[in-house]
Amino acid sequence: MLDDAVYAGCLERIDRLAPDTRPRWGRMSVAQMLAHCAEVQEVMNGNPLEGTPWLFRLAGPLIKRSVLSRRPFPKGAKTHPQYLRTSQKRFEPEKRRLLKALDEFRAAGAEGARHPLFGPLSAEEAGWGAFKHLDHHLRQFGV
Repeated sequence: MLDDAVYAGCLERIDRLAPDTRPRWGRMSVAQMLAHCAEVQEVMNGNPLEGTPWLFRLAGPLIKRSVLSRRPFPKGAKTHPQYLRTSQKRFEPEKRRLLKALDEFRAAGAEGARHPLFGPLSAEEAGWGAFKHLDHHLRQFGV
């Protein structure tokens, strides 16, 4: 996500989404997906993730290894309950929110990032994790 070409490609893919874009798998609407991705990115940007169950904190290193691996996320993988968005969301505000969070991530450079569940991340780990998650959901919606 820190590479200019990768970032530009992600922005172009986000721009191809429309309020009526349907998922290829899963139950989220496109607006819910944008809200989910924005919230995950905001946590990567340093916003607190409150109320994380102790079991998730204990399993953080294992989850980190899976998230940062080169294997794609499986289709239909369960969303962390704190990131589950079931309420109705509005497409344009959530799209703007995601774009703002991505811009803030790039502006900060991600060096020395600290994830509330994974702990310290290198810039490469933070960039890859941000890309892998967003890419998974953009593929979910066919872009």
